[in-house]
Amino acid sequence: MWNTCLVNKSTNWLDQVIELDIEKVAHGGIFVARHEGRVVFVSHVLPGEKVKARVYEDKGGSFCRAEPTEILVASPDRVKHFWKNAEQAGGAEFGHIKLSRQRELKSDVLSEALQRFAGIEMRVPVLAAPGDDENNGLGYRTRIQLHVNEDGDVGPYRERSHEVVRVKTLPLAVPEIQELGLHLKNWQDVKKIEIAASSTGQIQYTVDKKLKGEEKFLERAGGRTFRLSAGAFWQVHKEAANVLAKEIVLLAKAENFDKNAQNYDLYGGVGLFSGALAAAFGLDIQITTVEASKSAAEDARRNLIDIKGAKSVATPVERFLDELASHGELKPNSTVIIDPPRSGAGKHVIERLLTLKPDHLIYVACDPIAVARDLAPLTEGGYKISSIKAFDLFPHTHHFETVVSLVR
Repeated sequence: MWNTCLVNKSTNWLDQVIELDIEKVAHGGIFVARHEGRVVFVSHVLPGEKVKARVYEDKGGSFCRAEPTEILVASPDRVKHFWKNAEQAGGAEFGHIKLSRQRELKSDVLSEALQRFAGIEMRVPVLAAPGDDENNGLGYRTRIQLHVNEDGDVGPYRERSHEVVRVKTLPLAVPEIQELGLHLKNWQDVKKIEIAASSTGQIQYTVDKKLKGEEKFLERAGGRTFRLSAGAFWQVHKEAANVLAKEIVLLAKAENFDKNAQNYDLYGGVGLFSGALAAAFGLDIQITTVEASKSAAEDARRNLIDIKGAKSVATPVERFLDELASHGELKPNSTVIIDPPRSGAGKHVIERLLTLKPDHLIYVACDPIAVARDLAPLTEGGYKISSIKAFDLFPHTHHFETVVSLVR
């Protein structure tokens, strides 16, 4: 943690403009500088830059937050932001950074999280999704959320506010969403618009949760077709489902996946990973997918109905593991996949997994600190990391996915 033992806690710099040398990136897409013994978190800058920044939040104590007002010395990795008039919009906070440098910064964040929370010294490169380098990380989002102000103007929220940034383009969206043109219309008496485009060419959108377009979505990934009910979760990046499904299969093959063992797909959603394993190892595999959402679990049941040994259970993962762990360890050669929410699997789930002792554990994570925190007790409990890979499935943001393979 930051060394702040000499800080005067009565110090307050709110609305002051200070000159800063930016040191490094931190979790959450912000950057770190120091001034008069305090840490200053700054957005929209780069390591190595010298900037003037206005303090917009200061509650006293060891740190404050600031935004740049002038770039005095720019990084060679700084580029013109791709989204005109929406530079400060949420969801594009890395848009001022060269794409290759974005991935290096994400790798920095992952390395620091692994070291700080799990004691793991490892540099993991963050890999590009297919097509992103050629398209400069644009045109990838298959899911978009837009907000509407009192005048009917449409756009994303400005960072740290509920102010709508009116936009004329949606450069991160796939062409099908851009061509729909909903962001160009005036929407009186509307608060939010959500748009989704499937890999099979369908379009669905909701206006204040009222569904328009296709009610049932079909997605194609991992060698299979998946049906999604309205509002069901699916990966945002158009290549993400295939990238992650392919990695799951590769890791399963590397550890000699036993299709007749006790295999589980926890937080399984609509059955993506279970389906990908069936496509790779045969429709007679034994696998149980567990999902708290009843509608998603029902989608999974339908999507996996041709897989002889597949089951879909609609229950919270914690409750399912409590029951499973009451019977002791899993049978030999078992594989468990976990893809928890951003907050991670957490203590309860990790403790149950340590009781069950699956031979192979695959952890898919969208937050580096959450997965690092969960890896610490797993490695202390006898697991060894056989692989860590990271994928840049959210270009121009600070987010990325990490996939970890652990064996006993």
